[in-house]
Amino acid sequence: MKSFNRWAGKEGVPDRTWAKAVAEMEQGLIDADLGGSVVKKRIARESGGHRTIIAWRSGTKAFFMYGFPKNTKDNIDDSELKALKKLAKELFSYSKGQLHQALNQGALTEVKQGEEK
Repeated sequence: MKSFNRWAGKEGVPDRTWAKAVAEMEQGLIDADLGGSVVKKRIARESGGHRTIIAWRSGTKAFFMYGFPKNTKDNIDDSELKALKKLAKELFSYSKGQLHQALNQGALTEVKQGEEK
């Protein structure tokens, strides 16, 4: 997601952090299952932490949709959650071709395990 990528870049969070978060989720370490394949995951940082909202299905795909510093916002509201669930449903409906196109257009960014961006 372009907006998530901009936010993560501005916050100085490297891709390896996101890859680690997915690996942790695969081990069952999520903070909240918000329903509709949407989860909340806290990301520890030296100067505080972040909360991320992720469209996730174990063993398949994870889409980081939204992020915010813990010290600026406690949680998302019901209307935000509804919109994020709708977005998650759309993302999981993408074919391989649509995902490839979104990656090529910069709408999505792929993070692979072990990358150091």
